[in-house]
Amino acid sequence: MGVVTRPNKRKLEDEPHCQEPLPRGGEDAGGPDLISCLSDDILGDIITLLPAKDSARTQILSWRWRPLWRSAPLNLDAVVAGSYGYYHVATILSKLQAHKGPVRRFSLTWHYNYDHFCTIDSILKSPQLDNLQEFELFFRYNVCEYRRVPQSVLRWSLTIRVLNIFMVGEVLIFPMETACSFHFPHLKQLTLKGVNISEGTLHGILSGCPILESLVLDWNIGYRRLHISSSTLRSLGISDAWNYKVGNLEEVIIEDAPQLERIIPRPPKRDDLVIRIIHAPKLKTLGYLSNRISTFVLGTMVFQKMVPVSLANNVIGSVRILALTIDPNLDLVIGFLKCFPSVEKLYIKFSEEDIKNVHRYASLKCLDQHLKMVQFIGYRGRISDANFVKFFVLNAGVLESMKFVVNRDKCDSKWIACQHKNLMLNDRASHGARFDFQADNRQCGLVHMKHTHDLSTDDPFNRSSCRCRDDYIL
Repeated sequence: MGVVTRPNKRKLEDEPHCQEPLPRGGEDAGGPDLISCLSDDILGDIITLLPAKDSARTQILSWRWRPLWRSAPLNLDAVVAGSYGYYHVATILSKLQAHKGPVRRFSLTWHYNYDHFCTIDSILKSPQLDNLQEFELFFRYNVCEYRRVPQSVLRWSLTIRVLNIFMVGEVLIFPMETACSFHFPHLKQLTLKGVNISEGTLHGILSGCPILESLVLDWNIGYRRLHISSSTLRSLGISDAWNYKVGNLEEVIIEDAPQLERIIPRPPKRDDLVIRIIHAPKLKTLGYLSNRISTFVLGTMVFQKMVPVSLANNVIGSVRILALTIDPNLDLVIGFLKCFPSVEKLYIKFSEEDIKNVHRYASLKCLDQHLKMVQFIGYRGRISDANFVKFFVLNAGVLESMKFVVNRDKCDSKWIACQHKNLMLNDRASHGARFDFQADNRQCGLVHMKHTHDLSTDDPFNRSSCRCRDDYIL
């Protein structure tokens, strides 16, 4: 949209919304401002997609925009922090009262004393939130006591489409004594992080979500077993909790998920997690798989500590993206590539241990025909690292890109030149392959929840343009 400079004396008599001289675009645009001639409904949709501050600023664009903000559905982000929590709550309430239209999305970040957490009920019960579609609660409060999510969250069960609840520091008790009897007919995206919720209540909620497409359960306690049977679920992110001996996740069973495309388990904190995938014929993205997963079953394939122990010759041809974070053993990686011969993108997160390399290998269909991208996370440039990577350099015949996320402050030209020599890049099997080195000490190789939920992208592991904060890591 161009900047409004001067009015145009012409009128569009056939357009009912253009009752004044039509403003022109910027000096370089040369034409009239046709956007202002759109219907109120369309302009309202544009305002709704903007953050609250930006949507309010649309009032200065032209006369057509001025009355729309107060009636358009609002996209509101609010923060309550520090010793002035009451002031922030009052400000949020005043903004809601000033806005005459409904709120479509409400994101509340709370960095304040939990003793005053009940005051947000006055916000959540505001009439403008009656038909809320998206709600996000991010709560950070370091105290060794369980806290409770406001009961008023449940009042949107019939309208909510996106529900994300994050607790950082300790655990929130989800107010779900009766929630398993609730129905969430429009809920497509659900995140529970740092929540204490019973197994029966969790499964009751999931059974009440008939069109759920994306689910993230991270760092929760209260249930040992997760059972998934959904005809609509497309993305699943799971993890256990840290250092909790009671009610920690031990088993995940995906019995029937005909639309499931991605499963993203975070490397477990304990060594007893079992994952069984019985029916997921459209599975395309898998990982991070870790040797901390004691048993991993996919169809008729069985892995113990990531070692194939049953029907190793069976293959799964649907998986295109595979991510591994295991003790660096080339034999194990080759075993996975044999089981998933159609992998096009491979992510490998190195551990601190020296890498074990294989000396003999057979021709792999994956390397000969499919593998186009490999990314090594935590690459240090040791001789054992280079010997591991050389296997892919010398054998991946259709490779297009190889990326190295390096645990160094910087990758200077001298160090990179040394790596090129050690990796024998001049002898690479794919002469058109690109090799990129990136220094990043902060990376952990894990996936942000936003990307787990983002069904518009095929690769949630690609963090090249990620700007998410680390609190949202799965």
